[in-house]
Amino acid sequence: MDPLASVEKIARTCLYEGYLLWPYRRSALKNTKRWTFGGVYPKGEAEALGEPARMRTETLLETAPGTSVTIRLRFLQVVERQVYRRDDGEHRPVDTLTVAGETHLTWHEAAEREWVLPVWSPSDGRTLDVVDLPDGAHEEPLRDEHGRAAGMLVRRWKRLHGTVEVEAQPVPGNGPQDTVRLAVTFTNTTPCPPHTGDPREGRDKLAPYAFVSTHTVLTAHDGGFVSLADPPAELAEAASGCRNEGTWPVLIGDAPEADRDPHRSTTVLSSPVTLSDFPAVAPESPGDLFDGGEIDHLLILNVLSLTPAEQREARATDPRAREILDRCAALSPEDLLALRGTIRSRRTIKEDA
Repeated sequence: MDPLASVEKIARTCLYEGYLLWPYRRSALKNTKRWTFGGVYPKGEAEALGEPARMRTETLLETAPGTSVTIRLRFLQVVERQVYRRDDGEHRPVDTLTVAGETHLTWHEAAEREWVLPVWSPSDGRTLDVVDLPDGAHEEPLRDEHGRAAGMLVRRWKRLHGTVEVEAQPVPGNGPQDTVRLAVTFTNTTPCPPHTGDPREGRDKLAPYAFVSTHTVLTAHDGGFVSLADPPAELAEAASGCRNEGTWPVLIGDAPEADRDPHRSTTVLSSPVTLSDFPAVAPESPGDLFDGGEIDHLLILNVLSLTPAEQREARATDPRAREILDRCAALSPEDLLALRGTIRSRRTIKEDA
């Protein structure tokens, strides 16, 4: 089984953290500045923006003779969505268009991307791989109630280019296995036009050339990763020497807590969202709301309180906002009650001696 399948839920939650916030409308002030997590901007322009051009993960890997690592780079790519109205046989760009009772807005979305590197092993030494995604566009015709062409949605995305450097340094042997400090450094080398206008607008202008919500998933085969937050005593000093830039690696997996080694795992999620080891999404959660800091129950009630006009704008703002509205509206009273809290486990409180 693909190791990513068991961690997909928490990985997707990190991928979309802050993507679009309640009330999920384009006009909401909190949504005027987007792509706040894990943005890696083009080298050469990033420094002027005060944004990073690279993301670096360092973690400890316990190895054996056949150890190898699969590295997945995951991110969102900004997609510019333009609405066109068909007028006198031509398509003219507009900010908003209502066709067959559905409103469409010019704005931006994001597409999920994943780049899987060639399998790496400690014997490979330092490697440098290239990430290269071509630009593209997709047209979606809009038709009225009678099937006549009324407009078009055009989604465009820029070419993205980057490099991933993988290297490992041996750690003095204090553990039961040979241990290396594994470093994965991703750099955005996308060519882009320089921004010469208001620097306050530079970040938004260059977002289509950025890798957004960037994170990596590292899976070890015939080896294992060591917790940086709670390492075994013999590797505590080595763990404290790991340096991470723009990201934080945590152990991840779906083994029951009773069967889990709290210090080790075969999979690491390195994301810009600070998490503890073995994070999990509550099974009661009906789906992502793009805001892990909120309480699902309260946020869903806020969604259900949106007026019809607010809901129409939210639906036009983003297809994923439309999914949230539909999912929340379909919840039963029992589903809502299940969000009010639960007891996962019980333990006896012992009196102090």
